[in-house]
Amino acid sequence: MVEAFAVASGKGGTGKTTTTLALGMALAKEYDVTVIDADTGMANLLFHAGLDDVEVTLHDLLVTDTDIAISEAVYERFGMSVIPCGTSLTAFAAADPAQLRAVVSTLATETDIILLDSPAAIGSKSAVLPIILADRIIVVVQPTVPSLSDGLKVQEYAHSYKTETAGVIFNRVRQDESVATIAEQASRYFGGPILAHVPERDVVRAARRQGEPLLAHAPDDIAASAFREAAASLEINDKTANAVANRFKSAVIPEQP
Repeated sequence: MVEAFAVASGKGGTGKTTTTLALGMALAKEYDVTVIDADTGMANLLFHAGLDDVEVTLHDLLVTDTDIAISEAVYERFGMSVIPCGTSLTAFAAADPAQLRAVVSTLATETDIILLDSPAAIGSKSAVLPIILADRIIVVVQPTVPSLSDGLKVQEYAHSYKTETAGVIFNRVRQDESVATIAEQASRYFGGPILAHVPERDVVRAARRQGEPLLAHAPDDIAASAFREAAASLEINDKTANAVANRFKSAVIPEQP
């Protein structure tokens, strides 16, 4: 079996990378999980996973006619296979986002779940590609009307390419925020269930400073528990690896988002 999820949002700062790694660690208790930092322009997953000193990253795999094997960019961390992306603007300029199809296609035959940490916006080819490649999206929003609106724009774009919604995670929820009204609106407009409400916690920032995912840094914190709840609520579809791999290979990349 294999299924690819794009962890997506309509803007930065919602905590997509924290969410991606937290879901990955939680799901890795039961599945073989591969996490890919598909935010090729503004990558930061490598800092969250303690991989900021690695030599080979996704950028190296996206160069046309590269002779670097995909396995060279895969690092085993915290029970998951992790492919970080570099932060060099030169490497970003040299990378062809279309090559991501071949990378994900190859990995689809070797894992159960692929989590694509997606760019915040949908304004470029590299930004929209993870959403197009994914089977479903997990939308990360904060409990505000603007954040909800941004998330709905991402969902609308995803649905136009037949990528469905697996669920919504309310992240960075402050104690003074009332989630009930926003959650009720989300239930009406999003195509998947509310997976969890994750509170704003200082320990999340502390985890990043230590170069660790939240579930490794503070596994007993209430935010970590909320992410595990989200993972447990996520329905995983059983799909044939070869069929999924072939779909990735043939995915149509729009010239304009």
